[in-house]
Amino acid sequence: MADFVDHVVLHIKAGDGGNGCASIHREKFKPLGGPDGGNGGRGGDVILEVDPNTSTLLDYHHRPHRRAGNGKQGMGSNRDGANGEDLVLPVPNGTVVRSAETGEVLVDLVGAGTRYVASQGGFGGLGNAALANSRRKAPGFALLGEPGDEADVVLELKTVADVALVGFPNAGKSSLIAALSAARPKIADYPFTTLIPNLGVVTAGETVFTVADVPGLIPGASEGRGLGHEFLRHVERCSTIVHVLDCATMEPGRDPLTDFDVIEAELAAYGSLQDRPRLVALNKVDVPDGRELADIVTPLLEERGLRVFEISAASHEGLRPLTYAMGEMVARARAEAPVEEPTRLVIRPKQLGETGFAVRRVAENTFQVTGEKPERWIRQTDFANDEAVGYLADRLERLGVEEALIGAGALPGAEVVIGPMQGGYVFDWQPSQGAAAAALGPRGTDRRLG
Repeated sequence: MADFVDHVVLHIKAGDGGNGCASIHREKFKPLGGPDGGNGGRGGDVILEVDPNTSTLLDYHHRPHRRAGNGKQGMGSNRDGANGEDLVLPVPNGTVVRSAETGEVLVDLVGAGTRYVASQGGFGGLGNAALANSRRKAPGFALLGEPGDEADVVLELKTVADVALVGFPNAGKSSLIAALSAARPKIADYPFTTLIPNLGVVTAGETVFTVADVPGLIPGASEGRGLGHEFLRHVERCSTIVHVLDCATMEPGRDPLTDFDVIEAELAAYGSLQDRPRLVALNKVDVPDGRELADIVTPLLEERGLRVFEISAASHEGLRPLTYAMGEMVARARAEAPVEEPTRLVIRPKQLGETGFAVRRVAENTFQVTGEKPERWIRQTDFANDEAVGYLADRLERLGVEEALIGAGALPGAEVVIGPMQGGYVFDWQPSQGAAAAALGPRGTDRRLG
């Protein structure tokens, strides 16, 4: 069974808000003491939080459906319902959150403790005590709680490491990371032993850094061949790239220079990796033919301005100079890196004009009303309560919906849909009676409430 997962689709549902309470205070000698219904509690949020102790998305692979707690209903005696419990989901450092529907990057979670509210809980409904005013002294209704947001998001892990070991399959990257650190990756003498990135912690003097053993690349990896994209994204966050070149390969058409050029071509084609400093490790010099080939190749690579190290992951020859060279480059990259500031999420509301809603003609005498306020008010209304429907009509009229419908050319008896055309609420509109005179309920149910 897999013990490392770096890509999952997560289905999340925030908690629903609790309904408000319609209650009248009663006590001896004071049977009608006024409204005292409390408000409903707010639904819990679904929050993604970077946890340094989490290194895989495996848990969400097995259980992809997650839901926060619902708010509790309000009660009499002005007692508000309890808020729903937030659901905090730990994710590894370097997790990218995308919309499953559009593929848009929603947030890039880097840094322990970084949080992102992926799904917001619904607001609790107001109780009749909060709805009372000089005109409506004893409301016989309360508002319903709003449903929490639902979303499908893609979690994609980009390994956060300082150094990336890249090279062809079976070049010795796993053996090298095992020799440099306490990591114990799977090692065997066949290609694609590594199917997941391994991380190791390496110490070079006072510099402590992490090394990622990125699974082997092949020609065409940047175009998705094999598991190219899955592998290459783990290189993106590394500040230093180390080419591990096999000096003892017996495959036809393979040699260290050719391997280097092929991997460099794939990194360039993938993009955004050209500015990373490089080191070259010529591996397997413990083999006689390997050492001879390394001696030939070293000056050719140095002519390209590269620092070259002849090493053997098996015998540990040459590992100390390589380790300190990696540490120097990591320390330099850290010193030159700008101070990271938390990414600010910019929420751009829909352009619905100054009124906060929009009216459009759908058919000859059919109109659609969209906007945060009217759609929210619809969700809060108990259509089984005539007083609540009247309250909705007053709110819509004060907002200017009726005036906007007249301006759009709506005639008496027009069919008005508030919200989406499929699943919205339908009204038979009569100007003299207000925009919510006769509610048919959710579109398609043909449920008339008088």
